[in-house]
Amino acid sequence: MTLPSSVVTPELIASALTYDQYITLSTELLTQGRTTSEAPSYNTPEILGYAKLNLHRMSRLDKLASLNATLKTALESVSEPWIWLVLTESWCGDAAQSIPVLHQMAEQSPNVSIRFLLRDKNPELMNAYLTNGGKSIPKLVCVRASDLTELGSWGPRPAALQTLFLEWRDKMPFPELAERLQRWYNEDRTQSIQHEFLELITVWNR
Repeated sequence: MTLPSSVVTPELIASALTYDQYITLSTELLTQGRTTSEAPSYNTPEILGYAKLNLHRMSRLDKLASLNATLKTALESVSEPWIWLVLTESWCGDAAQSIPVLHQMAEQSPNVSIRFLLRDKNPELMNAYLTNGGKSIPKLVCVRASDLTELGSWGPRPAALQTLFLEWRDKMPFPELAERLQRWYNEDRTQSIQHEFLELITVWNR
């Protein structure tokens, strides 16, 4: 699709956070007993526990995740400047498993800049990228830096896991669902997201 100019603007991009700023904000808010969301339902003791775990998961992936050689080559071959805008929140377990890898990908390419926006503070962008009518995150939107034309989007999770999520979500309580999702990510070791982005980058770079 061609991205409406009213959705992604230079002002929106200027307001977005770098990876380090997002980590710092999430950490500082957690010390205050808050997540990045202002909604009471996302600031319960249970959700704050998830936010704390998410910071640990991101730190671990920052150290251990490694991009495969084919994906590195594709990233280094991006022929024009892109901006990756990622909708996220600190309470989101899927975001914690994906964002560090997305950041690594952007770091690998001289032409990819990644920035982060909070879902609940950016409803217009979120509403343009609903998943089955829901505000599922993380959601990445890739735009051409020169004119902010959309090249594509990804999220909220690798396709294989999304299929499983749709099977699981109505069959079990949330804590069990969250555990299954995290187990899948641990076993996958970021390979699915890397494979999907290799295909996307190839298409976007044509």
